[in-house]
Amino acid sequence: MEQKNISADDYILFAAIAEQESLVRAAEHLGMPKATVSRRLTNLETVLGQRLLLRTTRRLTLTEFGQEFLDHCRRVAEEVATAQDFVRSQDVKPHGRLRVSMPEDYAKQNLSRALATFIESYPEIHLDLDLSSRLVDLIGERFDLAIRMGTLENDSTLVARKIDEQHFGLYASPIYLGLHPAPKHPEELLQHTTLRMLSDQGQLIPWKLSRGKSNWEGVPPGRLALNSIGVIQQLLLDGAGIGALPDRFTLEDVRRNRLVRVLPEWCLPSVPAWAVMPMRRYLPAKTRVFLDHLERFMERG
Repeated sequence: MEQKNISADDYILFAAIAEQESLVRAAEHLGMPKATVSRRLTNLETVLGQRLLLRTTRRLTLTEFGQEFLDHCRRVAEEVATAQDFVRSQDVKPHGRLRVSMPEDYAKQNLSRALATFIESYPEIHLDLDLSSRLVDLIGERFDLAIRMGTLENDSTLVARKIDEQHFGLYASPIYLGLHPAPKHPEELLQHTTLRMLSDQGQLIPWKLSRGKSNWEGVPPGRLALNSIGVIQQLLLDGAGIGALPDRFTLEDVRRNRLVRVLPEWCLPSVPAWAVMPMRRYLPAKTRVFLDHLERFMERG
């Protein structure tokens, strides 16, 4: 066995193949052609003198030797990643490609100015934004950071930092309220047309209202449900009914009397915004300065 010819890249390659359970996905993860991954795997098995994988048209299965070898590969890959993170964290001048995912509505309403000033302040960083509510695979799709709303799933491979808290209220336009008297109690919402918000899983999000010690929860009637706060806001402006919006989104419309707060004494639960990143010992400089920039911007309001 010519172990002296095994490089750290070979360990990382095999760890990626095993983790992704596919040569194609491993190639995408590593950013190289599938043919290169296949060739390097064959060369590695030749050097080791052992089969690492049993290949079929549908799946890859680790051999007994491959499973034991994988433990070593993971440790090497983790050490190399830690070393790379340390070097990146020490960059005097942050640079490189920064991939970030965030909901389009949140970016448009809260972060457009922050993003503009960030690219002005860091000309060596190239910012790639994925604007959607899709829960991207940060590690598999090689994202540096994602902005996510609400309750987070427990994932030991990720770390999260709270950057914002959105407070919600019920709103309608004077056009709608001119035809339908404003409700005085949440029970009266059942007699109104409402615009309902859908979760990422496509389920209706109930309205949970509170006033002091009083609570009300329900899903008022309505024939329109969607997953875009921005579109809900426009529909409310057009007189389509009553809907829930972040208070921050409505400031200008309320000031100009284009929207009116409905049941102003009743509050909806606030929704936190999180910056979610892959777990690592050292945060790369480009990610650190981006996160710091967002936090400073949110603190200033």
